[in-house]
Amino acid sequence: MKFESLRIAGLRCLDGVAITPAPGISVFVGANGAGKTSVLEAAYLLSHGRSFRAGSRDVLLKRGATSLSVFAEVRAGDDRARRLGLGRESGRWQARVDGDAVSLGSLVQECAVVCFEPGSHDLIAGASDERRRFLDWGLFHVEHGFVNQWRRYQRALKQRNALLRTGAPLDGGLMDPWESELALSGEALSGYRKSYLDRLVPHIQGFMGNVLPELGAFSLRYKAGWDEAMDLAATLHERRGRDLGRGHTTAGPHRADFSIAFEHAPLREHLSRGQEKLCALACLLGQASLHAALRGEWPVVCLDDLASELDRTHQEWVVAQLLGRDVQVLVTGTEVPHALTDQPVTVFHVEQGGVTALL
Repeated sequence: MKFESLRIAGLRCLDGVAITPAPGISVFVGANGAGKTSVLEAAYLLSHGRSFRAGSRDVLLKRGATSLSVFAEVRAGDDRARRLGLGRESGRWQARVDGDAVSLGSLVQECAVVCFEPGSHDLIAGASDERRRFLDWGLFHVEHGFVNQWRRYQRALKQRNALLRTGAPLDGGLMDPWESELALSGEALSGYRKSYLDRLVPHIQGFMGNVLPELGAFSLRYKAGWDEAMDLAATLHERRGRDLGRGHTTAGPHRADFSIAFEHAPLREHLSRGQEKLCALACLLGQASLHAALRGEWPVVCLDDLASELDRTHQEWVVAQLLGRDVQVLVTGTEVPHALTDQPVTVFHVEQGGVTALL
């Protein structure tokens, strides 16, 4: 997938911005605070429905603005063109595909962007919800059946939690149907995630051996969110009393996680911050590689503040991995990163919320 155009209005400091990214590598340069990262943020919004920065979607709105919009024309590997949009006005968010209002999930399925940025180490060191989002985003794009099961599970989870929050004695007649739906969709979700990870790990390993060879063999372990010695339906029934006391469901795929280990660093706590970043980078590139293998096209790859996040050796390694592939890459920096100075790139200057292509 590639962006043929990107228009941004009311997003942080960006307003009235129109960009035609190169089909290969585009570099956005400018001073700190000029709005470079927000360009990548706009692309990421269309693909994930949220920013990679901390905070709610509401904080994206430019100060003093009453609306925000990101529009793009994208072209898929099968030469299929799509017009995508995400906007906020009067406190409401709306997604569009080819002019038609759609759900946020439908928009996300049409746009594939992965991003390596200063907070990417949270994929390794952060809370479990970061890793669940990582898995589920990949599945949204390659397993259409996953979306329906995910929605079924979220609906049943909401209903069971609502019953638990009443604090009233549990009525099996009310609880049983939702637990049955939760167990069926939850077991299906877990199956999708396990299968996805089985396919993903070899792609990650292919990159991990290059960025962290000193740590030895890499492995990944999935945790379903409940003790799989018992099926989910039995677990939910057994935990009713405990869940009633806590007011929410304490077992299921919404509690799932995965952990990584290396031969010479069996615990995450053994990794330095720099190693966490490189590990996250290998995971993101592995996910992009699997996406390409299953969909026949690479997602757009964003690299935010590349020169600050990676040393020169790893910058050159990343560039070498992407050059020669049919992939669109968006890079930011205060200047063109050293690894790209001798490469065919298109440079854009970002200043005071405006973006200008440089010859």
